[in-house]
Amino acid sequence: MRLLVLGGTEFVGRSVVEAALGRGWEVTVLHRGRHAPPPGVRALHGDRTAPDGLTALTGAEDTWDAVVDTWSAAPRAVRDAARLLRQRAGRYVYVSSCSVYAWAPPAGYAEDAPLVEGASADAGQRDYARDKRGAELAVLDAFGADRSVLVRAGLILGPYENVGRLPWWLNRLARGGPVLAPGPRDLPLQYIDVRDLADWVLGAVERELSGPYNLVSPPGHTTMGGLLEACATVTGGTAELRWTSPETVLAAGIEPWVQLPVWTPPGSDLHDALHTADVSRALATGLVCRPARDTAAGTWTWLRDLGGTAPQRPDRPPVGLDPETEAKVLAADGPGGGVSDTTP
Repeated sequence: MRLLVLGGTEFVGRSVVEAALGRGWEVTVLHRGRHAPPPGVRALHGDRTAPDGLTALTGAEDTWDAVVDTWSAAPRAVRDAARLLRQRAGRYVYVSSCSVYAWAPPAGYAEDAPLVEGASADAGQRDYARDKRGAELAVLDAFGADRSVLVRAGLILGPYENVGRLPWWLNRLARGGPVLAPGPRDLPLQYIDVRDLADWVLGAVERELSGPYNLVSPPGHTTMGGLLEACATVTGGTAELRWTSPETVLAAGIEPWVQLPVWTPPGSDLHDALHTADVSRALATGLVCRPARDTAAGTWTWLRDLGGTAPQRPDRPPVGLDPETEAKVLAADGPGGGVSDTTP
C-alpha cells in the first residue's frame, strides 16, 4: 500500500504513520517541518494554509492508495487538499469527531444522528464542531461517498497525546499521596487508544470501506475506577485514590472534563455525548480495543522517555486541577462526607 498522511508527525497522524510502516506500507508525509517525522517515511514539506502550500504533492508520478487527514481548523484547507488529490488517491480518510453531531446528542447515538448545522467546506476557522463537519463536506464533495471514510472519533488517549488529559492523570498519580478521584468509581467511560484508531484506519483502507463511523471503544469499555487504578498501578502504586461524589466535585466549582480530564458527571449531556456513542458499525468492521492498563502503560512509558512533560498543542488550553484546589476539597470532604469509595 502507498499511503499519504497530511501531517504525520504528532499524535494521531504519527500513530497512523508508525502503524503503516509496521505493516510494510510505503508512507509519504506532508508536514510543515516543525516536528521530525518517524524514520522510514518519505517527507515532503508544505504549509497547507499558505498559497502554493500543497505544491510538493503535485509530482507527476505521485499517486497513493489512500490519504489520511487529521486537520481540525479551517475546512477550506481540507477542501483544497481533497480537490488536489481526488485523481491521485484512491480513498480519503478524514479523522473527524463525534462533535459533528448536533448538541446534545441522545444517549446511544449512531452515525445517523442529526449533524451540526451551518458548516461549509469553503469556510475559514469557526468553531470545532462546524470546522470538523465542514471538512467532512469537503471530502465528500471531492471524493464522493464511495471513496470517503469519515472517522468520527471520540476521546482519544495514548502515546503522543498532545492535549494533556491522560498525561496529567499519570503525572498526578505518580506524585502519590491522596488523589481527588471523581466518582462514581463505576462510571462507564468510552475512549479510543490512538494505536487502536490507527489500526482500524489502516484496516478500513485495506477493506475499501466508506462512509461515517463512530470510532471509540464500546460504552463501558472501562470505568473511571478502572482507568485511574490502571494509572496508579503503572506509575508505582503509591497514590491513594479518594473517590469523591459528583455533587461534592461540582459544589467545589471544579470544571468537568477540563480540570478533571476525562471525567464528566453521570447523567449529564456531556457524559451522554462523550461516553455513550453507538459503535456497533466500527466493531463490525474490525475495531479492537486494548485494555485500559495497556493504554496507561504505553502512555507512561512514552511520557517517561520525554522526562515527564508531554507536548502541548498551542490551540488547546492546559488541563488539570491545581494542587491547592485538590487539597482544599479533600480537606473539606474529610474521611467520610461525600466520599463514595476509597482505594488504597
